[in-house]
Amino acid sequence: MLKQKLIDKYNRHLNYLRISITDRCNLQCMYCMPPGFIPRLHHNEILRYEEIIRIIKVGISLGISKVRITGGEPLVRKGVYDFLKRLADMDGLSDIALTTNGVSLKDNIEKIKAAGIKRINISLDTLSRNKYKEITGHDKFEQVWEGIELAHKKGFDPIKLNMVALSGVNDDELADFARLSFSYPFHIRFIEYMPIGKSRMKYGPLLLVPEIKRRISTIGKLIPVKNSINDGPAERYKFEGAKGEIGFIGALSHHFCNRCNRLRLTASGQLRPCLLSDHHEDLKSLLRKGCSDEELADIFLTAVRHKPSDHNLSISNPTEVLSQMSSIGG
Repeated sequence: MLKQKLIDKYNRHLNYLRISITDRCNLQCMYCMPPGFIPRLHHNEILRYEEIIRIIKVGISLGISKVRITGGEPLVRKGVYDFLKRLADMDGLSDIALTTNGVSLKDNIEKIKAAGIKRINISLDTLSRNKYKEITGHDKFEQVWEGIELAHKKGFDPIKLNMVALSGVNDDELADFARLSFSYPFHIRFIEYMPIGKSRMKYGPLLLVPEIKRRISTIGKLIPVKNSINDGPAERYKFEGAKGEIGFIGALSHHFCNRCNRLRLTASGQLRPCLLSDHHEDLKSLLRKGCSDEELADIFLTAVRHKPSDHNLSISNPTEVLSQMSSIGG
């Protein structure tokens, strides 16, 4: 039995593992993907489900209790629903969630529910069909929205809608997104754009949380909501009389590094202690050489030792992270 826990030198208890199971996606969002041909990982370069399960088990022995499955788009990977069921049946995990772009929700909601997933995060950056096509490269807004409403009817809770706030692109919709919290019990989350990998984004004035708050304050007073034990970095609020919540993730304007509790496993088997740093530890090579669980645990502990106190991105001069978001699991 492994007894050490994932506590870094800044006394942060790392109990949350975000796992990218594929670098493939069925959208091409302007802030995530570069234009033109995008090299993809070869099938043999991606961790097999059995390898991911083993890594999670070692993580649990070290104190990991929360897992989120991401991509790319996780629902495009073959066998994902059986994999999710295996996760839901594992001892030691108190929270299992899924992040998706929602394209496959409508046709697969029953499979997701049958797998035991209750919490879903859905990336949605606009409520306009035309703008959705501009941002993602695909005309799939209605399909995604129907999937969101179906997930709501099927009892998924909470459903979090993640909007990356982009100046000059969707900033005219901030209030419309916030108003959704009156009609639905959704958690509407506004996320500052972070420069990660190559994309079609052109740097301009960044739209930051203080300005987002100011713009939606016309709707009403934001009432703080106390965070729960499984919450991520979002500052939580709600409007009086609203069914849902509002959340703000200010990685640049008000970074939350001092309370970051997560590690990330990439689709290619690299363990990253920080999203906004290219430093990583190689788990896949060790796995495929027939290592022991103790050796895997040592890699976890090494990653924890290299977790920085904070990221090096700044508002005035953002430094790009070279790795693509689609393979990190953002």
